[in-house]
Amino acid sequence: MADAAILAPPRPPSRRAQLAKRLFGSPLNAVLTLLVVWAVAAAAAPLLRWGVLDAVLLPAEPAACRDAKGACWSFVVAKSGQILFGIYPIEARWRPMLVSAVLLLLLGHSLRPAAWRPALAAIWAAALPATLALMFGGFAGLSYVATTMWGGLPVTLLLTVTAVGGAFPLAVLLALGRRCGLPAIRSLCILFIELTRALPLLSILFIASILMPLLVPEWLLPDKFFRAMIALLLFAAAYLAEVVRGGLQALPPGQTEAAQALGLGYWQTQRQVVLPQALAVVIPSLTNTVIVMIKNTSLVLVVGLFDLISSGKAALADPEWSSPAMETYLFIAAIYFALCFGFGRFARALERHTRIPA
Repeated sequence: MADAAILAPPRPPSRRAQLAKRLFGSPLNAVLTLLVVWAVAAAAAPLLRWGVLDAVLLPAEPAACRDAKGACWSFVVAKSGQILFGIYPIEARWRPMLVSAVLLLLLGHSLRPAAWRPALAAIWAAALPATLALMFGGFAGLSYVATTMWGGLPVTLLLTVTAVGGAFPLAVLLALGRRCGLPAIRSLCILFIELTRALPLLSILFIASILMPLLVPEWLLPDKFFRAMIALLLFAAAYLAEVVRGGLQALPPGQTEAAQALGLGYWQTQRQVVLPQALAVVIPSLTNTVIVMIKNTSLVLVVGLFDLISSGKAALADPEWSSPAMETYLFIAAIYFALCFGFGRFARALERHTRIPA
């Protein structure tokens, strides 16, 4: 029994002990921990007083905020419809509300590994035209609403989903084309990627919004909303293509050689052997690029589209209110944070799901 006790492995320390060792395991760690706790406590007290204790939530009237010592959340409550849906007609505001709900539910459904089937692509292919048609109206007794009156959350979601969703397959083709043995295809892919990455997104949006109407006949010119969507899609494709190419280069050539030895063709090799491993390697980089693109949708305000930030700025222009900008932008930031954080958590789960055991 004594020998068994001696040979038994030591019990690992508890999580509480590990945390205490990390925070106070050395004099330097203890000092830094205490400084961080003091800084958080010093900042939390006034923020709590401003944002909660002295804040005004109801009633949602301008007079409620004139003498308020804290945050004026009643403005956000009163203007939430305009912030979330822009200047879309109030009597038809249920349509962008339904579009936002459908897109968010589909995004949540798509994050589940059990939903990753061919039917999911068909659902998205049917949902996107349906949501766009609902936003436009002009059928079944629905009034027509031009894209100049769209705004807020549905614009951000539509631009994000279509830009990122359409850019990813194009990025894979560009990455494969850049590594292609045919000089013409490789040169065209390199030219597109390098030219797009050399231009700021703002300049691409200006080209789509200002120069295209001068160069393209009016009957061929897409709507401003769709021009911005295409610009975001092409910009995202160029950056995602380089991320995918990095994953392709990380794979040893033996993977392709083994697939060819088994008699697989080029596209079978890429689809079944190379791309699954390459994409699993670059999930963190893909996540970073997608999150950047989610936030880049806010740049469409420079070409006259009302995204969340533009709708918030328009709401602040109401002279009856005291224009509580901080509360408005905190509300908008919370929406962007929820979108980016949710996708980040999905990427971490996907990384664990695709991790190749050692």
